[in-house]
Amino acid sequence: MSTTTRVITTAGAPRRVRERLRARPVLFAVLAIISIALLLPFALLLITALKTPEQLSSGDFVWFPVPPALGNFAQAVTEQPFFVYAANSFFLASLSGLLSTFFSALVGYGFARLKGPGKGFLFGVLISMMLVPGIVTLIPTYLLFARIGLVGTYWPWVLWGIAGSPYLIFLYRQFFAGLPRELEEAATLDGCSRFGTFLRIFIPMSKPIIVTVFVLSFTGVWGDFITPNLLLNYDNTTLAVALTTGYVNDQGFPLNNLIAAASILYVVPMIIVFLFAQRSYVAGFATSGIK
Repeated sequence: MSTTTRVITTAGAPRRVRERLRARPVLFAVLAIISIALLLPFALLLITALKTPEQLSSGDFVWFPVPPALGNFAQAVTEQPFFVYAANSFFLASLSGLLSTFFSALVGYGFARLKGPGKGFLFGVLISMMLVPGIVTLIPTYLLFARIGLVGTYWPWVLWGIAGSPYLIFLYRQFFAGLPRELEEAATLDGCSRFGTFLRIFIPMSKPIIVTVFVLSFTGVWGDFITPNLLLNYDNTTLAVALTTGYVNDQGFPLNNLIAAASILYVVPMIIVFLFAQRSYVAGFATSGIK
């Protein structure tokens, strides 16, 4: 299309289209400002991670230290068993993510495709559970697990994974409700059971929502600080808890440059997970719209 044609097409476009085209530079400018504001805390964290203790304790603020103290990253992983706690976090997040992904899908399939008395009431209970903040049930949950002897173990996360998550169940329910009914009818004619239909038909077609649910569950456990701090011991705790307690000097004051360096290393796995899963992650939200 030539330049003349483009001008004629734009000039002859409806008024609403012309207004949108003129608004694009303003929109991009607003998005750029928001992006810079969101990246500013991470930039300050990186600058802190590259400073020496003397630069942090001095009264003069240094925007970018020269030369940067890259050795802070090596010291951050040797000051305490960094990779041991990282392995604990990875194991716990993966275990909880896999269990929550499967069992939430099973419950979501039941809400979306099965009929039975009280299903609407139970779905209403599920929605109401999404409105309850997790911090409200934290102390009763601790007392329950302490009474049955599960404090200091990973069993609470196993039980939470088997129980599923209300929000993840809701996502699955919305996704499964949008699939055509003919899939189940064809599977039934071929002699497939309900569970077989779920495993052989619905699960293979649910890659976007499965990736989305797993990423949400994995990052939720990886980034959680309060629950591991309350339920786990220091030897089997997660990296999120270890970062807040393991970097202190001889006087007991925090080593902020090492904490910042370790925090950057702490978020790297989440960035990698999102980069690999971003296409399916976005598609999962796009295909789980409200019906």
